[in-house]
Amino acid sequence: MKVQSDVYVIILLTAVLSAGIIAVSRKFEKADPLAKPKGILVPVLLGVEMVHNAVKANVGERTADSLTPYILVLWVYIFCANTISLFGLSSPTANLSVTLLLAIITWVLIQITELKYQGLGGYLHSFFEPLAVMFPMNVVGKFSTMVSMSIRLFGNILCGGIMMQLIYSAAQILSNTIAGWFGGQGNVFNFMAPIIAPILHAYFDLFAGFIQTLVFVTLTMVLIGNDMPEDVRKGIA
Repeated sequence: MKVQSDVYVIILLTAVLSAGIIAVSRKFEKADPLAKPKGILVPVLLGVEMVHNAVKANVGERTADSLTPYILVLWVYIFCANTISLFGLSSPTANLSVTLLLAIITWVLIQITELKYQGLGGYLHSFFEPLAVMFPMNVVGKFSTMVSMSIRLFGNILCGGIMMQLIYSAAQILSNTIAGWFGGQGNVFNFMAPIIAPILHAYFDLFAGFIQTLVFVTLTMVLIGNDMPEDVRKGIA
């Protein structure tokens, strides 16, 4: 059975991120809690604080402590997966299997939240609201979030990769045309790509990658928070 090339990129990305997280964790363990943080600890602390505040705004302070690590991992993994194409590797999030798995994890957390605050009876009863005939539509609606989140991330990243391939092909044709004016024949060095591609990489890889990460993470926080009682989100209960 042939293994998809994306599998090797996924393993590489996971290994690199895991090693990075372990290295940063050890730096925090050795750091003096009373001393002013420095080096890599500063941006990490700022990032963690920003994410924790965003999670707390959606699910409340009590739940934020347990949900923040997952949201942080989502941020780091999805953004790195979206932008790894800058290094000539295929983006894992351009593979539907990856985005579907991430969406399934988020979907499971949403179901756990509903069961926790509605109870088993309330959770099952929600399939028949407001009328019993709505059961089929409610079942579809229950799973639609998982499908839509996975396809949205997958589709946008895949389209960005396809667009960049078309741009490089167009740059090659333009390079051949210009070289032909000076007597060049056949495919020549794609000298137009370094001129045209960088600014488009900044959009399709960096900007679009950041936006799609933000959308996926924000939806995760909002959808989990929407299934929690308002008094819990506000820290009253």
